[in-house]
Amino acid sequence: MTRIIIADDSATARMFIKRCLEIIGLEDAETVEAEDGREALAAAKEQPPDLFLVDLNMPVMDGETLLKWVKASPKLCDLPVIFITSAGNPAKEAQLLEMGARCVISKPVSPPVLMKALADFLEA
Repeated sequence: MTRIIIADDSATARMFIKRCLEIIGLEDAETVEAEDGREALAAAKEQPPDLFLVDLNMPVMDGETLLKWVKASPKLCDLPVIFITSAGNPAKEAQLLEMGARCVISKPVSPPVLMKALADFLEA
């Protein structure tokens, strides 16, 4: 079973992302919701996911800091991290990609855009 950590401080955004995952065929995936990067990291250390879907701007620990921790962890470093954000900052997007993010998607996410971002993940 696929395990996906959804880290976003908005419960509505997390619900919408889960619905998009269902629409694109991942309705059987186990989703773990986190309100910030620290919760997401704790959940990943407890049981590593197959994928992270992360907001950039969150309290306590933001998405960029979470990405740094994930990429520095021998257990987690190879896991894909996809950002879903409303930041709309091309320089920040480029920086996140350089740091190892798989891709950056703008909010509000749609099922076709999420499916395209997850294409190689879904094939594996």
